[in-house]
Amino acid sequence: MHLGKAGWLSSLLEESVALHVRAPGPVVSSDLPESSSGRARARAYLRRMLRASGLLYGTPAEGGGGLSAEGASEGPGARAPEELLFRAVVRTLARMALDMAQLAGAPPGPRREQLLLLFAILTGQLDEAQAIEEKLRQGHEAPRRLWGKVEDALERRALSLSGDPAYGLVLHNGALYADAHMFGRQALDYFARGGLNRDMARRRIDFAARQKALLVEVLTGLACVDRQPTFSARRAILRQVEDLGLPDALEAELRAAVRESFERRHSLSAAVKGVRSVDLRRFILEQTLLASLVDGRRSRGERAFIERLTQALRVPESTVHQLELEVAEFYAKNRSVVDVFTVSSAANLMGEDLVSGMQDALERNFYRLMQEVRETGELYHLLTKAARGQKLSTEERQRMRAQLIDVAKAIPALAIFAAPGGMLLLVALAKVLPFNLLPSAFQDEPAPVSPDEDGTGGGGDEPPVRKVG
Repeated sequence: MHLGKAGWLSSLLEESVALHVRAPGPVVSSDLPESSSGRARARAYLRRMLRASGLLYGTPAEGGGGLSAEGASEGPGARAPEELLFRAVVRTLARMALDMAQLAGAPPGPRREQLLLLFAILTGQLDEAQAIEEKLRQGHEAPRRLWGKVEDALERRALSLSGDPAYGLVLHNGALYADAHMFGRQALDYFARGGLNRDMARRRIDFAARQKALLVEVLTGLACVDRQPTFSARRAILRQVEDLGLPDALEAELRAAVRESFERRHSLSAAVKGVRSVDLRRFILEQTLLASLVDGRRSRGERAFIERLTQALRVPESTVHQLELEVAEFYAKNRSVVDVFTVSSAANLMGEDLVSGMQDALERNFYRLMQEVRETGELYHLLTKAARGQKLSTEERQRMRAQLIDVAKAIPALAIFAAPGGMLLLVALAKVLPFNLLPSAFQDEPAPVSPDEDGTGGGGDEPPVRKVG
């Protein structure tokens, strides 16, 4: 059922509940002790799910929402990409809430109506959420009037998520993540508590609004770093601020700050001085990295801006590389996702950017690197094999990863190998080094290929680094 038709939300949530009954249980981090409470397990799940599902990047993966599956079921062109994306967001949030209900040990209940209550909170309708809860306590279904109000509010939200304007900020990813994080925390509290705490719900809504406002300030600074924005760009950014639906006082304050940024450079230190949470620092930096890549390149001014932001947030350089790798890895694994925004188009160039930085680091530390590699013995042999295009077994790749991490510990500039996602770079290490610097073992002729092969020296089961995006 399409957006705009009465009952679309009820149908979607009913389907989500039915699918969840047959789905495998939620995956929780193996680091948690078995004695952990249901609430602790649900919190760990939420942290993992926000990233694994793609909600962090504003584009739920197929496993999280089923973009491509839904589109295929209705035939090509049945729905606009924007609608498919928004429905995938709703499906992913619903599944996340149902998983947390299971982890928190919530008793069986009318899950469809409970999800309706959570979506009412997501759209800021606390009176409606309270009315839904009262009906549930009385053992009644939520009336159509309440369903209609939540549907209408979600449809308005869908319009604001229909894509970032050509002249505006890349806000979609960050705004959606802030909402998804708030929704997840609210679902956890609701199912663990067994009811709605209105005051806590209001605090979560306000916190998400402040997250979005802070992100607008930082991204506006990024947009103004190379040149003053045009009239069209300024109008688009101010319209985006309006579309966020922030509380009136916060919106007025933000609009004033944005207008000031249009005229002169804003102090990054002042903008982020109140950011103490590690997660919030990571969120702001991650979204800024994404925004700097959407046009396919990162200017010198943008690089300098990111360096200043990194310093203001007190985030180590190795974490910046780690975040770039995680974004590239997500898009490498989820190319089938319908991304109506422009971030994925920059994923290939992100790979190029990473390779360039890695090559600089490798060249600067070349002799030290080769000394460390030679001392490991087996690592030297495995890298030589990879450079020749020979296939490495799973066990060999695991041994090479472990040994490269040891090398990275000895050379701080190469610590990126130890970061999550570093596996994307390991097999291709030899390929990013300039060949005139390689020792003779790396320059040996490749093994002969059969006549029906193309002679390119391929055959390894890992993609080149320049294709990570």
